[in-house]
Amino acid sequence: MDYQLLLLTIGVSFILAVIAAPLLIPLLRRMKFGQQVRDDGPQTHLKKAGTPTMGGIVIILAFTLAFLKFSVINTDFYVLLVATLGFGLIGFLDDYIKIVFKRSLGLTAKQKLILQLLFAAIMCYLLIKNGHSTAISVPGTSWSFDWGGWFYYPFIVIMMMAVTNAVNFTDGVDGLLSGVSAIAFAAFAIVAMQATSLSAAVCAAAMIGAVLGFLVFNAHPAKVFMGDTGSLGIGGAIGGIAIITKTELLFIVIGGVFVIEMLSVVLQVASFKTRGKRIFKMSPIHHHFELTGWSEWRVVMTFWAVGIVLAGLGLYLNKGL
Repeated sequence: MDYQLLLLTIGVSFILAVIAAPLLIPLLRRMKFGQQVRDDGPQTHLKKAGTPTMGGIVIILAFTLAFLKFSVINTDFYVLLVATLGFGLIGFLDDYIKIVFKRSLGLTAKQKLILQLLFAAIMCYLLIKNGHSTAISVPGTSWSFDWGGWFYYPFIVIMMMAVTNAVNFTDGVDGLLSGVSAIAFAAFAIVAMQATSLSAAVCAAAMIGAVLGFLVFNAHPAKVFMGDTGSLGIGGAIGGIAIITKTELLFIVIGGVFVIEMLSVVLQVASFKTRGKRIFKMSPIHHHFELTGWSEWRVVMTFWAVGIVLAGLGLYLNKGL
C-alpha cells in the first residue's frame, strides 16, 4: 500500500480544515449558532456559552473532499461514505434543530433512532451486495465465529448506534474528542493497511487530517465546537472502518476511551434509577474529573495518553506490532 498516498491525504485534509475553519467561524457567529451550556455542569464551562458550534461541518467537508480525491471507488468506499456522511447528517439535523428552533433536545429519540436505522440498513445492504464476510474475529486470538447474516447484520446496526453514541459522549471538553479520535484513526489506518483495504486506510487518513486541522481551533480555549455534526460523523467513520477491516470487536480496545465514556453514562443512569445514588459527580466521566478539581488541560492530556496506550494495545492484539 502507498504510504505516501496516506500522508498526502492527511496533509490535504488538514490544510482544507485549517482553511475552512476561519471562514466558517465568523459565519456561525453572525448566524448566532452558539453553544448552550448546562447550568449543572462545571462552572468553568459557563464562559463557553455562545461559542460557535456546528464546527463539525469543517471536519465533514475536509474529510469528504480528501476522501473523494484519494480513495478508490468501490463498495467499501460507499459504505464508509454512508457511515460518515449519514451519521454526520443526523448530527447536523440535531444541532440545527437545537439552535434554530431552540429545542434543547434537538431531534426526538424516535427520529434519531429511525435515521440511525436507515443509514445502518443502507450500509448492511451494500455489505451484503459485496459479499462481506459475516465472521467476527476475537482480538488477540486466532478464534472467530460466524453465526450467519441473521446475527451479523443486526449486530452491525447495534454496533453503529453504540459507536456513534459513545464517540458523541466523549465530546465535551476543548480538544478532547479531536485528539482522542485522531489517535484512534491513526491506529485504524495501520489496521487498514495490514488488511490491504485502501478505502478504509484513506478514510482514516482523511479523518486524521480533518480532526487535527479542526483541533487547531478547538484546543483550549476553543474558538469553535464540533457539535453532534462532527462527533456523530467521526463515530460513523470509526465504526465503518472497523466493519470494513473486519475488526469489529477491536474497536472496544482502540476506542476504549469512547467505551469508558459511554459506560460511565450507562452506570450513572442505572445507579440513579435503581439506588437513587450517583456513582460519579457528573457523567460522562470527563466531567467527573473536572468537578474533582482537574483542569481541562489535565483531563485532555490524560485521556489522550490513555487513548495512545489503548491504541498501542489494540495494534498489538491485531498483530500490528
